[in-house]
Amino acid sequence: MEEFKTIAVFNYTHEIVILKHRLDQEKIQYFFENETMSSIAPFYSNALGGIKLKIHPNDFEIVQIILNELNTNLNIV
Repeated sequence: MEEFKTIAVFNYTHEIVILKHRLDQEKIQYFFENETMSSIAPFYSNALGGIKLKIHPNDFEIVQIILNELNTNLNIV
């Protein structure tokens, strides 16, 4: 996991639900650092530095496309 890099940071666990689904669809390896702690104690999210999406550098381009799609609501009906 040392090779994995942070590509995005979120404040709340509800912000990552659809993103998880999309990453699973594309079979991208990922993990969310601080997800468990943020779900147990949501007010600690900022103190922990947020929920960090960590991916392998080889997947950077496809994950960036997915994040852009979700930010512009192209994929949500």
